[in-house]
Amino acid sequence: MVLVIGTGGAGLRAAIELAEIGVDVVAVGKRPKADAHTALAAGGINAALGTMDPEDSWQQHAADTLKESYLLADPRTVQIVTQGAARGIDDLERYGMAFAREDDDRISQRFFGAHKFRRTAFSGDYTGLEIQRTLIRRADQLNIPVLDGVYITRLLVHDGAVFGAYGFDLTRGTRYLIHADAVILAAGGHTRIWRRTSSRRDENTGDSFRLAVDAGARLRDPELVQFHPSGLIEPENAAGTLVSEAARGEGGILRNALGERFMSRYDPARMELSTRDRVALASYTEIKEGRGTPKGGVWLDVSHLPRQTIMNRLPRVYQTLMDLQMLDITREPIEIAPTAHYSMGGVWVRPADHSTDVRGLYAIGEASSGLHGANRLGGNSLIELLVFGRITGQAAAAYSESLTAQPRSASAIAQARAEIDDLLAADGRENVRALQRAIRNTMTEHAGVVRDEEGLRAGLTELAAIEKRMEDVGVHPDIAGFQDLAHAFDLKSAALSARATLEAALERRETRGCHNRSDYPALDPAQQVNLVWSPTTGITRESIPPIPDEISSLMEEVSTDGKLAE
Repeated sequence: MVLVIGTGGAGLRAAIELAEIGVDVVAVGKRPKADAHTALAAGGINAALGTMDPEDSWQQHAADTLKESYLLADPRTVQIVTQGAARGIDDLERYGMAFAREDDDRISQRFFGAHKFRRTAFSGDYTGLEIQRTLIRRADQLNIPVLDGVYITRLLVHDGAVFGAYGFDLTRGTRYLIHADAVILAAGGHTRIWRRTSSRRDENTGDSFRLAVDAGARLRDPELVQFHPSGLIEPENAAGTLVSEAARGEGGILRNALGERFMSRYDPARMELSTRDRVALASYTEIKEGRGTPKGGVWLDVSHLPRQTIMNRLPRVYQTLMDLQMLDITREPIEIAPTAHYSMGGVWVRPADHSTDVRGLYAIGEASSGLHGANRLGGNSLIELLVFGRITGQAAAAYSESLTAQPRSASAIAQARAEIDDLLAADGRENVRALQRAIRNTMTEHAGVVRDEEGLRAGLTELAAIEKRMEDVGVHPDIAGFQDLAHAFDLKSAALSARATLEAALERRETRGCHNRSDYPALDPAQQVNLVWSPTTGITRESIPPIPDEISSLMEEVSTDGKLAE
């Protein structure tokens, strides 16, 4: 049996592959599967189908991905994803996915920032939601057990091999002990450790990172976090909610408080279709230099587009702004600011099958690393879920079938049980939510869009103080459920993820892609390496394999024009 942790697109695609092969699988998630984070992915999914631009190819897709990764993506991972992308789209069609189509029934594809050709397929501006619904339907057809509201607290490991996981029910507190031959970790990234983020309050708190590291795995490039240029500023309880990149892809214009179309200063060739890191940094710079709106943002304007275009191509953006602000985007601009959006680093995995340092443990989706480097192309994350969901499902099945016996450890189970017992018995003075807020404040202040050594060291000092306070937390489940216990584990995950991020950001003394060091404004060729972190070994440098000629010949030189450091 294989256990999948996380019921978003990556987890469900892996579970579907396992079930289709005929291997027993159980998928668990702490959120309802219908409302997984994948459902928020709006803009589209990439594959070099050539339906709009026949000259496109997987090699060009790979070249664009590697170029915009600032040469930190693993070429082997990139090749696997771009070569397998068309099959990923075929799988979705086989499951009944409804893509937007041209009049002659070709799948429509549009431009996303920094793509040479139109290769982003979509369903309106709710592509992720439609993918999630499609995968849920397929999982239901296959009778895959999917358990919602289960919080996994620890992976169970014996002698370097995983043998299951331990957790609890968020409503009743019932304990779960799940024995499994293999475990696929698909529980997202760590963007919730910033104050303004596109993630909801109880997701992407670094669960995958902590579970993997506690089991004996390592993290790669945790400092490489994508700040999406267009997060809402208000209302406060929805700060960071995403305005899809599709708004810029369809012709949205960015202006500062003076009414200037400021992208001409940062990337005059691509303007609003520039890469996310450049647009985010441009907006940050405009705000920092006093040309932002009174609330600390910039304007994204689509009101010049035909109303029918907005209603057909950007319906979710329209509805979101109506719901949250009673704002009619066909008439008025949207106030936005950069928001922590995507963990481009993650658990260290092998390119071929996304296996980790722990035998039988795999990581996929935002939990993993290797594809995006220092800048993720919009639309690449959704195709990654499908490609590696399928490949890793096959690998976990083969590993499971290769076992003749599986040793287990009573002490590992006892440790997992005691971890929960100790927290439930904790009656300290420190409030878990207040400490979570303290971590978010520290990361926002010292490890946001722009960083420097003084700030990062100050962040580590603040984090050490928070970690000390965590020893005196109080946990108080109530009649509503065991959310407070979940927050305590979220806090553990956030603290580990914050430490990894701060230490790696301090070590990467250069400006590259999403990582902007105002004290090291230049890209340093000597730092074209991956930084691999663990609490026991600290940071080690890992070289990146060479890029195959058939891909490198299509790459333009990585430019730093428009990359401001302060």
